[in-house]
Amino acid sequence: MADQSNIQSAASKSIRPFRSSEEYLYAMKEDLAEWFNTLYDLDIQVDNFMETLETGYDLCQHANNVNRIALEFQQQHPEAAARMRVPQNEVVFQAKNVVPGSFIARDNVSNFIQWCRQDLGIQDVLMFETNDLVLKKNEKNFVLCLLEVARRGSKFGMLAPMLIQMEEEIEEEMRDQIAYGVLDMQRENHNLDPESPVYPSRAQRISLCDLKNLDELVREILGCCTCPSQFPMVKVSEGKYKVGDSNALIFVRVLRSHVMVRVGGGWDTLEHYLDKHDPCRCASLTHRLAPPRAPGFSPQKGPTGGSAPPAPSPGTPRRGPHPGTSSPPSWSPPGAPASPPRLTGTPGPEP
Repeated sequence: MADQSNIQSAASKSIRPFRSSEEYLYAMKEDLAEWFNTLYDLDIQVDNFMETLETGYDLCQHANNVNRIALEFQQQHPEAAARMRVPQNEVVFQAKNVVPGSFIARDNVSNFIQWCRQDLGIQDVLMFETNDLVLKKNEKNFVLCLLEVARRGSKFGMLAPMLIQMEEEIEEEMRDQIAYGVLDMQRENHNLDPESPVYPSRAQRISLCDLKNLDELVREILGCCTCPSQFPMVKVSEGKYKVGDSNALIFVRVLRSHVMVRVGGGWDTLEHYLDKHDPCRCASLTHRLAPPRAPGFSPQKGPTGGSAPPAPSPGTPRRGPHPGTSSPPSWSPPGAPASPPRLTGTPGPEP
């Protein structure tokens, strides 16, 4: 049995909560920072991720390294390279005395963007613009573009971030399953054995948090919902779950202290994924994010959010103040004669 003090120590290092649609970028920046540091002996941290790269020097240097490795791959594997888009154009950049935000820095970033578009053919939906990095206007697209650059480089044998390695692991697992005939939809939805065999491609596993395995982390996040009927998430095999009433399959991995879900061509945190798909969490999130509407008043519309009180009909006399109450006095200039009382209601017949 594990030591109780160690369990308490691990519990104190709680998983970083992701409560907004943008906070999952923290996990991606953390992964990319470690990747850049390993490749180029840098000291990039999550907090200075954008600032360290905004001169464009490291980006352009990386682009030329991808070109070099792609050329080596093309020479060693000409048949495979013939079916791939191989970058070739060298990226020209200024390396010395580059001031962040300067014209030279912007030119470096612009050259890297041009290389991404023309040589790698990265889609516009994953691209960023110069001001997105220099002025930090679009951190999300900058991160997604770097992940796509890393994804393309890994196909030529370049070291990839952990997220890309997990993608390749999942893709290899799916290829193995297709070879074994496991991905037939009917069997996947109805007759899939929870104890699926372990294939050779699963030999290298991602290390999990101390004293906890992946399924325990998933149960911990699911346990945040205290509803009697919880959102169904059933373990099929290691790192694979059926979710929701439709029994859709998702792949789950642990990235340091983050529980990540493979979604389409990208990644999301499990907490944010549940916020978007668990009806209970969706309703709770909407309730938390919706600001209270301040009651306003309009002479025509009445208080905001409600229907205006019905106006009196032309033939109904207006009632005066209730006996015992007084109307606020009207102001008149000094020396002015008192105004006669105003008659309300319908005029009577002429004498």
